[in-house]
Amino acid sequence: MKVWILNHYAKPHEGRHFKISKYLTEKGHKVKVFSASTIHGTQQNRISQNENYKLEVYDSVPFVFINSTAYLGNEKKRYKNMLDYAWRLLKVSKQFGHDKPDIIYASSVHPLSWLSGYLLAKRYNAKFIAETRDLWPETLVAMRKINKTSVIAKLMYSLEKFIYKKADSLIFTMEGGQSYLEERSIKRKNVYHVNNGVDLYEYNYNVRTYEYNDDDLDDKSSFKIVYTGSMGIANAVDDIIDVAQEIEHRGYTNIKFILFGDGYLRESHQKRVKELGLCNVKFKGKVPKKYIPNILSKSDLNIITGQQTYLYNYGISLNKIFDYFASAKPVISNLKCQYDLIGRHRCGTTVESDSIEDFANEIIQFENLTNENYQQYCKNSLEVAKKYDYKMLTEKIEKVLLKNVSK
Repeated sequence: MKVWILNHYAKPHEGRHFKISKYLTEKGHKVKVFSASTIHGTQQNRISQNENYKLEVYDSVPFVFINSTAYLGNEKKRYKNMLDYAWRLLKVSKQFGHDKPDIIYASSVHPLSWLSGYLLAKRYNAKFIAETRDLWPETLVAMRKINKTSVIAKLMYSLEKFIYKKADSLIFTMEGGQSYLEERSIKRKNVYHVNNGVDLYEYNYNVRTYEYNDDDLDDKSSFKIVYTGSMGIANAVDDIIDVAQEIEHRGYTNIKFILFGDGYLRESHQKRVKELGLCNVKFKGKVPKKYIPNILSKSDLNIITGQQTYLYNYGISLNKIFDYFASAKPVISNLKCQYDLIGRHRCGTTVESDSIEDFANEIIQFENLTNENYQQYCKNSLEVAKKYDYKMLTEKIEKVLLKNVSK
């Protein structure tokens, strides 16, 4: 089976589609990934301006990098970057048309990837799989970046509906994809759920190989709560600071919050911690991803915070939650959602209340658990991680692809 995967932001050696491509290739399928030449979140470009594309192979997976405009913090250039990728992909793909794909697998990092995927499937008489990782334009509406009744929103809703009706199969990373379709009166079959996950082989290798030495992490006398990830408004790190203040106020000096990551709000968070005089919050900055597994292995409780949104009615598919599970440590979150993996599998708890006092109570309960009960949470986390190992997820995706090819 020949599969072309379209993901604007796909990176070699990391992420959902590299893992899926690697394991599909190991199963004997021929996979090619088409990605933008720019590296998301940076001004770096993998190729020079006089090249249309560059083909490179990583772990037997060919990556075709499409020349796209570099951007950083510039919305107009970012939109041009999206257009560059979608439009130039149609041209560049002709260079590989002699090896016609059986499947075009387009992922909605943005919806123009879907449109290019649909057109390529028509060109090569291939099956078209549309994958939804972010709800477009619903995410932009929820973030109040566009108005639901605006012209651009209406155009994007129309494109979304068109793709959902025309694709041979739909894959949603969030569990409530079918509900989302039903709410929009879109009736169709061949709708699948394949969540994000973790590569356990690589994760465990990194735990052993890349040790992160840190006095706070290595302090055996403290109960360590670890956060990893971005620090923007959507991540609600202020909630961690609030709960840390509450816990310190109650006199639990052994509970420490250790935060890894960066973002445009990190400096203001650090300033606030200093102004409050908190001794139980430590900022460690951004570290290479390969160190995250070892860092999480030294935690006692991993924490997720974020802004509440109605989008969570369809489920949550955060990448880091699976890293948290793989650490075999319990997880605490304040993101209330349908299809809650944490609560369903008893590998931690989701705080249902908006109260910082209740959040603090839940954390203190974990600190006071008997060893037997604590170890059960740890065991449950690891069992969940095994269910979402990318080897297992690739088998699910392979079944969807083969079902389409056999039609």
